[in-house]
Amino acid sequence: MHRRVGTARRATYACVLLLGGLTGASGMARGAVAEASPASPGTAQAPERRGTEFGFAVFQQRCVSCHGNPAVATAPAPAALRMMSPERIYAALTGGVMKAIGDTLSEEDRRRVAESLSGQLLGSAQMGDAVKMQNHCSSNAPLQAIGRADWNGWGNGAANHRFQAASAAGLSAASVARLKLKWAFGYPGGTSAYGQPGVIGGRVFVGTDIGYVYSLDARTGCVYWSYRAGAGVRNAMTVGTVHSAGGARNALFFGDLKANLYALDARDGHELWKTRIDEHYAARVYVPISAWEGFQARVLDYPCCTAVGSVSALSAESGHVLWKTYTIAQRPQPVGANSHGVQRWAPAGVPIWNTPTVDAQRHVLYVGTGDASTYPAPSTSDAILALDLATGELRWHKQIYPHDAFIVGCEGSGYTENCPKVVGPDWDIPMSAMLTSASAGAKSLIVVGTKPGDVFALDANRNGDIVWYTAAAGHISTSDALGANGGASFGPVWGGAMDGLYAYFGSSTGGVSAVRLTDGARVWSTPLNATAENKVTHSAALSVIPGVVLVAGSDGRLWALDRTDGRALWSFETARVFETVNGVAARGGSIVSAGPVVAGGMLFAGSGYGVVNDTPGNVLLAFGLE
Repeated sequence: MHRRVGTARRATYACVLLLGGLTGASGMARGAVAEASPASPGTAQAPERRGTEFGFAVFQQRCVSCHGNPAVATAPAPAALRMMSPERIYAALTGGVMKAIGDTLSEEDRRRVAESLSGQLLGSAQMGDAVKMQNHCSSNAPLQAIGRADWNGWGNGAANHRFQAASAAGLSAASVARLKLKWAFGYPGGTSAYGQPGVIGGRVFVGTDIGYVYSLDARTGCVYWSYRAGAGVRNAMTVGTVHSAGGARNALFFGDLKANLYALDARDGHELWKTRIDEHYAARVYVPISAWEGFQARVLDYPCCTAVGSVSALSAESGHVLWKTYTIAQRPQPVGANSHGVQRWAPAGVPIWNTPTVDAQRHVLYVGTGDASTYPAPSTSDAILALDLATGELRWHKQIYPHDAFIVGCEGSGYTENCPKVVGPDWDIPMSAMLTSASAGAKSLIVVGTKPGDVFALDANRNGDIVWYTAAAGHISTSDALGANGGASFGPVWGGAMDGLYAYFGSSTGGVSAVRLTDGARVWSTPLNATAENKVTHSAALSVIPGVVLVAGSDGRLWALDRTDGRALWSFETARVFETVNGVAARGGSIVSAGPVVAGGMLFAGSGYGVVNDTPGNVLLAFGLE
């Protein structure tokens, strides 16, 4: 199940701790394209084009009978296509060697295929460079002292509480009503502001769907530098200290959608190292890895299925892979050809959509997994896994939902031989686990919400034994028949938050709930204008500061709620046009993945998520007190 490359416990632990925030809000990452050049500030129109994950579906449905088929030696393999630029792939489909196939696709689908395979947006190669922007910072002093007022990584700490203490937050329940927009920064050509910003040492670091990473001044939004990765960057930014012959320096860690991991000098953005983590053409790396494979794997021209989730630990100094652990112990093996003569494979699936949680006391790493893509589903699917920090070995696992083998579209007339023999309900554990510290006489709990809306507290000292369970989002009890909900999503998809008393969870059906940590009792639930007529989801990750829960919705509205009763203290509509400090035309949209972050008296949130029915957007917003 695991492949051990290194042995030093200390080095491995340091890496995992640094890289723990790299997953961010993974899930269905969506690139997109907007070809127009940056317009005047305040004149942006809503990005019309949607993103790219449907390009994988088109590719699997129309192209894999040749690409990846050993019988068609002239067709480049998917891995080779992944190394090409979107412009090269698009040219082949519109006027090159693949024009015959391209002519059978819509213009939208040709663009989607080009962008999804390359992991980059058409036309994004140069438009995102900070050199072309307004409002450059006048100097580039070293980062301020790290740790005083930062939000570092996805969960702002190894335990993934998404909590900011009063001293670092600089905001309170009494002051949040006075929050005002201070600046807005536009992503040129982008349509999904899905990268969660990190606020470290007085700077904001953020990745974009156009493949650029930016370093901005937290107070003013002026730009220090930009770096272009090999593909879109949608994870949270993490900064940590690395050591080399030249001494200690602050390094910025992140991953891209082509399964590359990077370390940059946080001050000036120059590359320290770059490591390729996974070769599967549908994989994306956040350390851990998830994949798109199940999106259209039911199509009989596709060799379903070979992608398997995994977690890797790398050296922070060199990028060297120390160990890699797969979520399924067995490697995929041939299991016979389907009626189209295409080889089928199993077992596969069990992706990881969340940021790992580090338990330094027990020297383990916790991750939640998703469903399998082949039948039968292994016991590590829809489960919490505990991995040894030093070796990656599986210490224990606790399966929440058994028998969940799922591929999109495998129902009714869409069912094919590639589909699982018994199709599960698509119930995952997409959010990061939150680890509580044991107080006098109390258990140390691993608290996690699930896609169907269940919340579990597991005992960290007893191999994940269930301490309590609650249906935080009104979901049916897990004692009812699995699949009774038809795969519906009710729960906190991308992240909850926790303080010393309560855990807070958003709902895909709209609203937020607070759950008491001692027994799982639901303390309050606030709908936040989500009704049958107004279908707002609050599946984005929540954040919390003393007295305040911060929430974002698919309608683009940000909320600050009183943590004792859920009443609204402040809100702001982000789904509109903004004048930007860098002169890029920009507007906000849906917020359904990465949540707001708070540091140094300011709140930061990206707005826009061009996925399925969500509203695209390309802006980072910064709020401060009047």
